[in-house]
Amino acid sequence: MSLLVVGTLALDTIETPFGKEEYTLGGSATFISTAASYLTSDIRLVGIVGYDFPQKELDYFKSRRIDTSGVEILKDTKTFHWHGVYSTDMNHRDTITTDLNALAKFDPKISDKFAKTEYICVGNIDPVIQQKIISQIEKPKLIMIDTMNFWIEGNPTELFKTIKHADILVVNDSEARLLTGDHNLISSAKKIMDMGPKILIIKKGEHGAMLLTKDNVFIVPAFPLEKVFDPTGAGDSFAGGFMGWIDKTKDLSFENLKLAVVFGSVMASLSVEKFSLEGLRNLENETIMKRFKEFKAITNFKEISL
Repeated sequence: MSLLVVGTLALDTIETPFGKEEYTLGGSATFISTAASYLTSDIRLVGIVGYDFPQKELDYFKSRRIDTSGVEILKDTKTFHWHGVYSTDMNHRDTITTDLNALAKFDPKISDKFAKTEYICVGNIDPVIQQKIISQIEKPKLIMIDTMNFWIEGNPTELFKTIKHADILVVNDSEARLLTGDHNLISSAKKIMDMGPKILIIKKGEHGAMLLTKDNVFIVPAFPLEKVFDPTGAGDSFAGGFMGWIDKTKDLSFENLKLAVVFGSVMASLSVEKFSLEGLRNLENETIMKRFKEFKAITNFKEISL
């Protein structure tokens, strides 16, 4: 079992109604790889950081059986830094600063070992770089790609090229509509799958997530939490839980994809309960399975006949 994760490694400044954390661990690859590590082994991480990235965090990745040999460390610049402020309802956020720093020099070279990985998860980064990564993989069985409105609006030509290579595309509801110009999510989904992906995941924030294939639809609600401390890594934690389960089981049946969506939702719900990566650090299997069973309970109902 092996899963290649490529994305950002960051030091974020996060402000929510519950507090502020400065230069705390963030980035898509951070949350994807950590969430996946609870469900599968041999995570292969590719990213770039600066001289200020804490060694203790690289050691933490290694403690989670995450291979960091693909992480490039630049000695002449700082790590990618994002500063965001969330609104009271947590549904909106304002970007205060985005300092690319090391990320501006990200030109990933996939090692021979990593190039043989069959399951690939590429986080939200420049679609040109996403294409470079995919082109270096020898015989991928499954490629998941995440993107965002910045690339949809700013570089749609390259993004559409990237989407053609995706087996699974992950977007949120507004991004799905932006990609297609169609307000209806079901018809948007069909248009997106015509672009290449066989599987589409539409994240709906506090309203859960949708899994769509050509013939099937599955919807899981968001877990009802009294307090959401930091939603920054929720989507990436979802992707990590999803791909971790798929890599563990090697099963792409729709029934197993549904389980992957639930595990993605489990990891996302645990992630947002604390700032930064703290919601995912040092989890016990019992904690994950307890949340899984709670998801099952809130979506289960009795079958009847009229």
